[in-house]
Amino acid sequence: MKTKQNTDYGYDIQKVYLEMMLKDAQTFVRCQSIFNAENFDRRLSNAAEFINNYVTDHNALPTFQIVNASAHTDLKDPGDNLQEEHFDWLLEDFEIFSRHKSLERAILQSADLLEKGEYGPVEELVKNAVQIGLQKDLGTDYFADPRGRLEAIKEKNGQISTGWEILDKKLFGGFNRGELNIFAGGSGAGKSLFLANLGVNWALSGMNVLYLTLELSENLVSMRVDSMVSGIPTRDVFKSIDDVEMKVKMIGKKSGAFQVKYMPSGKTPNDIRSYIKEYEIKTGRKIDAILVDYLDLLHPAGAKISAENLFIKDKYVSEELRNLAMELNTVFVTASQLNRGAVEEVEFDHSHISGGISKINTADNLFGIFTSRAMKERGRYQLQLMKTRSSSGVNSKIDLGFDVDTLRIFDLGEDADDDTGATTFTSTGSSIVANIKRQSQTTTDFTDTTAEIDPVTGNEIGKVVAKTDSTKLRSFINNLK
Repeated sequence: MKTKQNTDYGYDIQKVYLEMMLKDAQTFVRCQSIFNAENFDRRLSNAAEFINNYVTDHNALPTFQIVNASAHTDLKDPGDNLQEEHFDWLLEDFEIFSRHKSLERAILQSADLLEKGEYGPVEELVKNAVQIGLQKDLGTDYFADPRGRLEAIKEKNGQISTGWEILDKKLFGGFNRGELNIFAGGSGAGKSLFLANLGVNWALSGMNVLYLTLELSENLVSMRVDSMVSGIPTRDVFKSIDDVEMKVKMIGKKSGAFQVKYMPSGKTPNDIRSYIKEYEIKTGRKIDAILVDYLDLLHPAGAKISAENLFIKDKYVSEELRNLAMELNTVFVTASQLNRGAVEEVEFDHSHISGGISKINTADNLFGIFTSRAMKERGRYQLQLMKTRSSSGVNSKIDLGFDVDTLRIFDLGEDADDDTGATTFTSTGSSIVANIKRQSQTTTDFTDTTAEIDPVTGNEIGKVVAKTDSTKLRSFINNLK
């Protein structure tokens, strides 16, 4: 049972803190990272400062006699009856005491800054104060419990299925909580569609999903989801409002929550954090997955960066988003633009990411979205795994189906993927990419009409070859239509 925390941090309780710390060197060392003499009562601040300086200079605790004589205090030895539980209480209570005192001092220091309109330093003071805490997690004892460690990862931290088995296989089970996943694509490539489809997949599996859009309106995103959930084509949604309502409500009763929220561009990860806290308090729901559409429209909270300096801006934003994902222990997915250099490419690399490599370094998984008009008409998307931190799927390619009516992106099944990640179907997907890459060589073959006389038959061999290759060309073009 937890002890009710002390709210009156007066002279007596502060005196107990110092006496217990002087009794046990290990406890003082654990508290030293947040130990600040300014937090103590003026009658104890000299003693607190002396103890801290003594330990720093001599790497040992002073005796009670040394402290009392040097700081003119009356600290007393608490005796040898202290148990481990007493020191546990000290660590917990001293942490809250240090946080409250630092916050109190930050508020007092902020008064003059607020009068001058200097809100940035005020925010920094308050943020530093509320983040004060002891490092209680000592890490993982690797050899202690291998089974328990692996089962904990499996149950609590990872293997959240994307809803697409072919992608899960490449990621060794799916996405992990606390990681930053980025889908990168050019304008109109389908970034928002991928995020919305992931949200629907997770909501239908029972997870509570938050979809934050900094570009599209809440109504547009919701209408897209209407088609995905109900299976009614987007062009028929208004004609079939009764059917859409019935299907969405019925499916919603068996699903997790799916919250769509619009935020104007220029918001920060702190704005997202505040919204989530407000949402969870008002609804009583814990957010399991966050989808942000998209990263490039966010600004960092921890520093003022020029919007023109994309490298630094994206570095701070991506780091803050990943910290948020770890803090909330959620699945976190966002999107990013590809730059102009990727327009004519059929295979993407890190140089094609808008803003540079800063966000790539922070991301745990990075996917490039490739499609063409012919692929869209045939209902195909290709994902290129540009970076995977916890799997061996880097440089793999997978193909997914796309229903142009309901906007659903779906798994093509086991037959669509081989060991190398390339698809086996012949008219779309990776085969199209491969054909495009071979196009220049193929064109050379088609135009080679130099006649060579066969000495046996007398036929012109070059013209025969050209005729055969032109037939292949017509077949290839027909497949693209």
